[in-house]
Amino acid sequence: MTTPLLFVGIRGRVLALDHETGAEVWRAELGSDFVTVVWDGEALFAATSGEIWRLDPQTGGQIWHNKLKGLGRMLISIASSRAPSGSPGAEITELHQRATDAAIAAATTG
Repeated sequence: MTTPLLFVGIRGRVLALDHETGAEVWRAELGSDFVTVVWDGEALFAATSGEIWRLDPQTGGQIWHNKLKGLGRMLISIASSRAPSGSPGAEITELHQRATDAAIAAATTG
């Protein structure tokens, strides 16, 4: 991403706001209900009224849309198996690996 954005789901829409100024960068109209939004570090997903979309994070354009037929029009929760880059879990894993490497190096030289 070139400009850091904040994604907001509200009243059937997803808005991208400039992280620094709060100015609206784009708006995507999806429906009329509560919108769940997930950014997984690479992809932006939004869901409302029993349907889910993948949106282009820079433009709000639709990449794909799934109506989730036969599952109803209720609220949707979303999770991704891809961890956001820079997530605390990734940092902890990296720090743990560095500590392990340092302990091994100390044990072999001491």
